[in-house]
Amino acid sequence: MNAPTEGQRALAAALTRGVDADRAPITHVKASAYTSLERFTAEQAAIFQRAPLVLAPSALLPNPGSAIPHDGFGKPLLLTRDAQGVARVFLNVCQHRGTRLVEGCETVKANRLVCPYHAWSYTLDGRLAGLPRADAFPELNRADYALRPLPTHEAGGLIWFAFDAAADFAHADALAQDFAAFDLAGQYCFRRRMHRVAANWKLVMDAFLESYHIQRLHAETIAGFFHDGVSAADRIGPHQRSAVGRTASLAELAAQDWPTLRGAITYTYQMFPGAVLAVSPDYINLMVLMPQAVDQVLVENFMLIPAPPASEKARDHWERSWHLLDEGVFAGEDFRACELGQQGLAAGAVEHVTLGSLEQGVRHFHDVVEAWLTRADASEKSAVFPFRQAAVQNSAL
Repeated sequence: MNAPTEGQRALAAALTRGVDADRAPITHVKASAYTSLERFTAEQAAIFQRAPLVLAPSALLPNPGSAIPHDGFGKPLLLTRDAQGVARVFLNVCQHRGTRLVEGCETVKANRLVCPYHAWSYTLDGRLAGLPRADAFPELNRADYALRPLPTHEAGGLIWFAFDAAADFAHADALAQDFAAFDLAGQYCFRRRMHRVAANWKLVMDAFLESYHIQRLHAETIAGFFHDGVSAADRIGPHQRSAVGRTASLAELAAQDWPTLRGAITYTYQMFPGAVLAVSPDYINLMVLMPQAVDQVLVENFMLIPAPPASEKARDHWERSWHLLDEGVFAGEDFRACELGQQGLAAGAVEHVTLGSLEQGVRHFHDVVEAWLTRADASEKSAVFPFRQAAVQNSAL
């Protein structure tokens, strides 16, 4: 049986001490962080084009010899699992004439992917396998016409990728230790759904970084499962890990055996910049955020369960859980609140949003966003003015 990590145990212990009762200063985030087109454009360049991004759970492609197109991040992507079981991400573009290689958005099961235009074919590890009338290309080196790969990293049941060749996936491996405790890699993908939310992507992320709203916003759905304000959080690199106490006794929160702890706590992970993993006692939700505009974000929700339903009764149980979370809690409450927030902030009625002591996860998230923007700005200035900076450094010697 899997066992909790030291970090998961530490958060459980923190819940018994009432960590969030500690007073933290009130802070603010400028309203323009959610409404400025210039700011949104900068975030796309500095963060989403550079940082490692969660693309999907491993359970989306459980078997070798499968592929699925993905268009949520602004470029046509192709996620494959090759014959050796390795997950790979490519640009979904035939290297002959630039045609989209795989159409649609559903999983394709095949050993080769064939371009619909001229029937060039590729293996799932990206190699050009064949082309009709090869004699028409007498000097073509097939190795030069492989699909264009993107950095890909599978760890702990999640598939990450990046547009930047220099992206560092080290923190993904650190998170993987926690995810192994939940057997994330062994889960079955029961349902998935794409939501289009009329709100800035950070408003959606904010909603999963504090428990202050649970008893209020979710009063008609899940509030009864949780204590009010009994939560604790820490960080793994730019990512956050939090624990919210369910309606359990303090003795259960302090338990050492994993089944009892899983039943007493909902663990949530925010993978910077835009993914959330929420671990309920018997299933897991993964949400991947894909910003489309300053006031629009796609959110793909995956429901992962331990195994395929073995009976109609089991299927009905999981269906009810899916509808409660996806349609009720997420779409009907969280995403709706985000859209209402976007409308209010766009109206210019407030200059900033206010964060209290139960919203420190939101504070930290925005600090990390700012750090990435500042680092990118410094990098650009260094590239534009290299001689000037060198002169300043020499003068200090």
